[in-house]
Amino acid sequence: MEAKADFMGELKDKYIRFDWAIKRLLRQKANFAVLEGFLTVFLGERITISEILESEGNQLTPEDKFNRVDIKALNSKGEIIIVEIQNTREVYFLERILYGVAKAITEHIALGETYRSVKKVYSISVLYFDLGKGNDYLYHGQNRLVGVHTKDLLVINRREREAIVPRMPSEIFPEYILIRVNEFNKVAVSPLEEWMRYLKDGTIDPHTTAPGLGEAREKLRYYAMSPEERHAYDEHLNAIMIQNDVLSNTRLEGLEEGLAKGLEEGLAKGLEKGKEEQNRENARKMRELGVDPEIIRQVTGISIEAIE
Repeated sequence: MEAKADFMGELKDKYIRFDWAIKRLLRQKANFAVLEGFLTVFLGERITISEILESEGNQLTPEDKFNRVDIKALNSKGEIIIVEIQNTREVYFLERILYGVAKAITEHIALGETYRSVKKVYSISVLYFDLGKGNDYLYHGQNRLVGVHTKDLLVINRREREAIVPRMPSEIFPEYILIRVNEFNKVAVSPLEEWMRYLKDGTIDPHTTAPGLGEAREKLRYYAMSPEERHAYDEHLNAIMIQNDVLSNTRLEGLEEGLAKGLEEGLAKGLEKGKEEQNRENARKMRELGVDPEIIRQVTGISIEAIE
């Protein structure tokens, strides 16, 4: 009888696994608190789900254990959170994560919207298999996954051509290179600097040995284009100049508006501070003359405590 009671107690305290619950139960608004708590703990900020975004990955079929995305949610800032549950090993796991995030971004920007509508995406993968080499149980990063507690880098292992090949996330995830053309003001000496000079003002040294620039001098000559192409190119330059003028005027107007607003706010604060100092001085003089504190309060607006 006692053994049966213990068994019944174990059943009572046994809960559905999270990978099943997130597919079947946690999409319901009544159960959002569970998912919100999970996301709050692992993202380190309070998450309140406003809606669940459905995708083709949310399939209730026997094959859904291989799905790309189990659930998508929006936090209070409108950022998309992707929660993926993976029960079985996948060879190209990092690539699948990259694909899932990229697709989430493109799926949730409507046709015709500007890139301003692009939302930040958080991808959380709950893995029920050994992914690779690492000493921590929780890793976080962008293209370098670092142990939250041990600070070591996670190395992903995968089998390719019958061999185990280690891969770093940085080998898969994108790298971004931003070339700030307008900031370049050096004498072009190195191949990189020669390219920067060409990008900025179209100048190519006749004796350049920089890869590609010699060919550019031959193939990208202005007068080698047909009259129609030259006209289209000139119109393109005019459009860029007009666009830059509009942006410059907008920035100038914004600056002027900001300065005017700043001066107005500064003047108001200065007047308020001057009025406050004058009231305090008046209160001090009336106090010295023996005026009743209540009368001083009514005249100056200063509290009785401050007057005393």
